[in-house]
Amino acid sequence: MKIFDTNAVLRYILRDNIQMADAVEEVLSKEDCLIPVEVIAETVYVLNKVYKIEREPIKTAIEMIANIDNHIIEHQNVVMHALKVHAFSKLDFVDCLLVGYSKMEGYEIFTFDKKLKNRL
Repeated sequence: MKIFDTNAVLRYILRDNIQMADAVEEVLSKEDCLIPVEVIAETVYVLNKVYKIEREPIKTAIEMIANIDNHIIEHQNVVMHALKVHAFSKLDFVDCLLVGYSKMEGYEIFTFDKKLKNRL
């Protein structure tokens, strides 16, 4: 199993280095792969804060990766829910993941964050 890091995911999404993007695509097509939740969180942060990409296109880009295989993203149902919340809210992505864990996995979230509590 290959585990992707943030840099590999960014190259694939941004296609700013075609050789690296193609290498990622080749591995994705031939091997079992996993993208950890932490890598997705960092990818969302970098795309939004460094590359100034809006939330909805980030959601679309990561959904594109998820469509490659139902199990490529760790806790994929949680991440997909978090991306939807993130695309249409002001919550940061980690808080959106907590919402995803609550809604999709039934976890009870302990927080003092008022915005997060309202969303839960």
